[in-house]
Amino acid sequence: MKLNTRAQTAQHPHNNSPVVLVHGLFGSLDNLGVLARDLVQDHDVLQVDMRNHGLSPRSPEMNYPAMAQDLLDTLDANQIDKATFIGHSMGGKAVMALSALAPERINQLVAIDIAPVDYKVRRHDEIFAAVNAVSEAQATTRQQAAALMRDHVNEEGVIQFLLKSFVEGEWRFNVPVLWDQYPHIVGWETVPAWDKPALFVRGGNSPYVTEAYRDALLAQFPQARAHVIAGAGHWVHAEKPEAVMRAIRRYLTEKAN
Repeated sequence: MKLNTRAQTAQHPHNNSPVVLVHGLFGSLDNLGVLARDLVQDHDVLQVDMRNHGLSPRSPEMNYPAMAQDLLDTLDANQIDKATFIGHSMGGKAVMALSALAPERINQLVAIDIAPVDYKVRRHDEIFAAVNAVSEAQATTRQQAAALMRDHVNEEGVIQFLLKSFVEGEWRFNVPVLWDQYPHIVGWETVPAWDKPALFVRGGNSPYVTEAYRDALLAQFPQARAHVIAGAGHWVHAEKPEAVMRAIRRYLTEKAN
């Protein structure tokens, strides 16, 4: 499946690998825009809408092998031989799954606040309740939607994040499929070891990457390095963008040298 994309050409001459930015659950290609604005100085940047999100095609299937194939198809459609992939949450897992499908197409790999594990927990039921309340009430404006969502979600930042995908009274993510396929989204099938340096950036306050997952992470990404951003949660790139970019820049530069 070829995904909807936004392509940007680097502002300055360079010999760097293209960068593909991959958002998380309930997101869109705009979500990693803060990283795109920095990286486009000296990288060609491709932002993608994942399947069942944004303006990308819909499918009843929502698992990581399928999402990895989408990324591969999108590389081919954009005539990109090899790229650096940066993925947040679900997007990070999709990138990790690509390391099993087509390791030769990955130059560098950055996973933001996600581990290659089956979490076996439901962290998004309140969000599903909120977005369904908006649909059932047939709200037409973001103000109406926000008021309805506050009955279910008490983090204003999460509400504003979700509203970026509420356009003309419709959600731009496929709520029924995301609900149906949720066990696959929080789940994981172990991948063969990817033997190149990888960067795992995590928020210090986030439960998504903890010491409990260390062995599973290193078994699949034996050259992984973790970088903890203190005082940040799961949306670490939105909360502490400069700190995240410093960590990513350091990793990209080390590989280049």
